[in-house]
Amino acid sequence: MSRQDTAPGPSAAIGAALYGLATRAARRLPRDMSLTSAATLATLDRTGPRRITDLAAVEGVTQPAMTALVRVMEESGLVERRGDASDKRVTLVCLTDAGASYVRTRRQAGVHAFEQLIGKLSGDEVDALVAALPALKHLAELESQDREGRKQ
Repeated sequence: MSRQDTAPGPSAAIGAALYGLATRAARRLPRDMSLTSAATLATLDRTGPRRITDLAAVEGVTQPAMTALVRVMEESGLVERRGDASDKRVTLVCLTDAGASYVRTRRQAGVHAFEQLIGKLSGDEVDALVAALPALKHLAELESQDREGRKQ
């Protein structure tokens, strides 16, 4: 029997808390571009250059929509298209220095927002979050593996 079978209450409560926190965090970030654009830049930062079709699948949009999105980000200087050295027929979308800087700045703004909120917690609550860090990091790894598995 899995942990999910024996303790659905805690898993559901934790899932609801994390989902609520994630959606609130997304709302606190700068609104200078769409969430799909920001997520695409973050994907490129995390995984490196990708084909437009791969980006569309990862971000859950159509290939024509991703092509249009990449065109806008390319015009903004955040990404560029390059040929793939291993297959000359393929074009890869790559972050530019400006795109990488944007991702770092946006990520730091999110970290700073959470730092401010965490500063309002009691010492015991901060200790509880510190104790949960290994599980939260593992959860993030599992989500990344699951996302990559669904993409294939």
